Amino acid sequence: MAATCVIGLQWGDEAKGKIVDFLTAQNEIVVRYQGGANAGHTVVFGGAKYKLSLIPSGIFRPEVRSCIASGVVIDPASLLGEIERLRESGVEIEKNLFISNRAHVIFPWHKEEDRLMNDSGVRTEAIGTTGRGIGPCYRDKVGRSTAVRIGDLYRDDFPEKVRKIVAIKNGYLPGMAKNDEIRATVKPLDADEIIAEYTEYAKRLKPFVGDVVSYLLDAVDADKNILLEGAQGSMLDVDYGTFPYVTSSNSSGVGVIAGSGLPARFIKRVVGVIKAYTTRVGGGPFPTELKDDVGQRIRDRGHEYGTVTKRPRRCGWFDAVAVRYTSRLGGVSELSVMLLDVLSGFDEINVCVAYELDGKRIDYMPADVDELARVKPIYETLPGWQEEIDQVKTYDALPENAKKYLERVSQLIGKPIAFVSVGPGREQTIIL
Repeated sequence: MAATCVIGLQWGDEAKGKIVDFLTAQNEIVVRYQGGANAGHTVVFGGAKYKLSLIPSGIFRPEVRSCIASGVVIDPASLLGEIERLRESGVEIEKNLFISNRAHVIFPWHKEEDRLMNDSGVRTEAIGTTGRGIGPCYRDKVGRSTAVRIGDLYRDDFPEKVRKIVAIKNGYLPGMAKNDEIRATVKPLDADEIIAEYTEYAKRLKPFVGDVVSYLLDAVDADKNILLEGAQGSMLDVDYGTFPYVTSSNSSGVGVIAGSGLPARFIKRVVGVIKAYTTRVGGGPFPTELKDDVGQRIRDRGHEYGTVTKRPRRCGWFDAVAVRYTSRLGGVSELSVMLLDVLSGFDEINVCVAYELDGKRIDYMPADVDELARVKPIYETLPGWQEEIDQVKTYDALPENAKKYLERVSQLIGKPIAFVSVGPGREQTIIL
């Protein structure tokens, strides 16, 4: 059995969905193991574009089982909407989608908590939340008392549990409002409405729900090939990213084991996905950010607007310091460089090779977010290339300067490059 993990090494949006879809052909099972509907994965093939949030990117191959594992938090309405959109597009999901009964469920109170926290004034800079209740759901998961898992939806005491939670939430939600004006917008939660709504969700999801953990462990024993798909990016990891401007789960390689339930010794290959440049959404430090025409040019060429939120992404040059850190953290064995075609047309391309912090050169990521905000990127300038490369099929056919750029990135990170993407389509992938 060979388990392969695909993780993003930047601040998310690295085009992991394309590589997962590409690698799915070599695997029998694909597993989404953390995050929620704040993730946006885009897969393009056959002239069509498919956007996913919760469902694994392997869903487009009917011979592959697609699992949503225990580490994911699920908004049933969002998941069912995604299922219906896939059905309408002719994608067969009835036999190959499997949802863990251990995954936690997002409820209306989670979204309300998200809204009130964003309006509270506690967050002086936006941390990038999508307002989908994901952070509050993970908070309840850790707190346990007010948490609900997918399996709980089918228990006889589910209505009683919801009523108890609603009583607790109605008691403190108004207190989260920072003033009377916002407090007036807080409407009491109706337990009966929520019970009826989620009971219906449970009926519709029931054919897909089961014990994913036992299934995966049995698959390991049966020597099946498994592909593990992460969401967001390693720099957004709640423990090892640019805290507090992070997501609510372990989105780096350290989250694979807890999220999937697979023992670490079975993971033989870790593909680290990077853009040929860097993007970020929301607040927080971004050492190589370009707030000029160059940044806008990258944004426009790369269509850098959120798959889920449509928000314009912050853009900048490639940061080798950050990626070297996340590559080591995730135990990466090889790299996949995405959106290389976006850099065509630049006379020169900068790569951040180190930082300057308070007058001192450093080659590591500061753990303190204020220190990271003060660093200045130290750039190495490489010659660009003018040719468009979206039709290039082989590495040798790339412009010499594009190959030199890739070689330098590989050298700086200390990992070989396995894939290079020169466009969104499956066929626009160069295998090294």
